[in-house]
Amino acid sequence: MLEKMDVFFENRLSDYDEHMLTTIEGADDFYKYTAARLPMESDARVLDLGCGTGLELEKYFLLNPGAHITGIDLSKGMLETLAAKFPDKKLDLICESYFDADLGVGQYDAAVSVESLHHFTSKRKLSLYQKLIRALKPGGYFVLTDYFAESEELEKEYFRNLEILKKEQNITDNGFYHYDTPLTAEHEVDVLKDAGFTNVSVMKRWGATYTIIAK
Repeated sequence: MLEKMDVFFENRLSDYDEHMLTTIEGADDFYKYTAARLPMESDARVLDLGCGTGLELEKYFLLNPGAHITGIDLSKGMLETLAAKFPDKKLDLICESYFDADLGVGQYDAAVSVESLHHFTSKRKLSLYQKLIRALKPGGYFVLTDYFAESEELEKEYFRNLEILKKEQNITDNGFYHYDTPLTAEHEVDVLKDAGFTNVSVMKRWGATYTIIAK
């Protein structure tokens, strides 16, 4: 059965970190790699979209303990876990959809998202990325580490399967339900460029997970 996105993660909070670190290919490396791509200035301001329990932040604070993080997530439980991990860090935590949150203008040196955005369509991402560009300072950039479809055919199949499940379960609203619908990396790059990022590079890959940097 499909579950609302926030309910899905609340129900799996107790073993979330272990699951992410032990079942996803390359996780022992890509959290470190992602963190190392973020700004190292001691007063850097970083926006984390879908921050969860802060697995990428664990690695980032080892490199830049003075960074100021704004984290957005739908799950209240995940944000509480993150806050408990880092009681001495500069954290602003927002329990809201990042599609709806006010990200401000010219606020952040960089933004990051890890294993969160593979649940959404190109259209939803386009509007988010346009909003994200406005939120970044001049010269700011976005580090995206996420799961991508291996082919365009698989991408279409994921979205088809989601619609079939929603119809079978009589789901008619436009809420966020947990089901993986990753784009291909090529389509993700296209959406980032369409949003207005002018320099988009695929940096590294671990199986189905890639890191993309958009400037």
